[in-house]
Amino acid sequence: MPKSLGKDSTCSIARSLEVLGDRWTLLILREALISGATRFHEFRDALGVAPNLLAQRLTFLIDEGLLARRTYQETGARPRDEYVLTETGRSLNLVIAALSDWGRTRRPRPEGTSPAFAIEDSGTPVRLAFVTEDGNQVAAEQLVARRTADHELVDH
Repeated sequence: MPKSLGKDSTCSIARSLEVLGDRWTLLILREALISGATRFHEFRDALGVAPNLLAQRLTFLIDEGLLARRTYQETGARPRDEYVLTETGRSLNLVIAALSDWGRTRRPRPEGTSPAFAIEDSGTPVRLAFVTEDGNQVAAEQLVARRTADHELVDH
């Protein structure tokens, strides 16, 4: 599944798409992040994806470090695997939230649904925003982006 994308495969977006560029991959992650799915049948039932394709994508997500395989056993049943998000996988909340926000505002549907994000402990609602170093919010439409070497960017 992973392949080099385009002429500039050093680009962080291309590197991300090497892992996340498949729609089933993002939908599996959506189910894990938003619905709390961990079991094969939960993903299969929610997505309607073919079992062989689902197995392939789950293995890929494990190999990429987004999911971890954990064995569980219900009383009287054989041991089975479940698929739990790693810290790297959970960090994709930002990506899922951005896709959701874009889809809700730019591709609205009367019957549409969107996830609402909140702080786990308090339930306080949160939303995506671009914020300057001094805390001012900036609308996405006001921004420009320029190629910058990763080592020159400072994470806050």
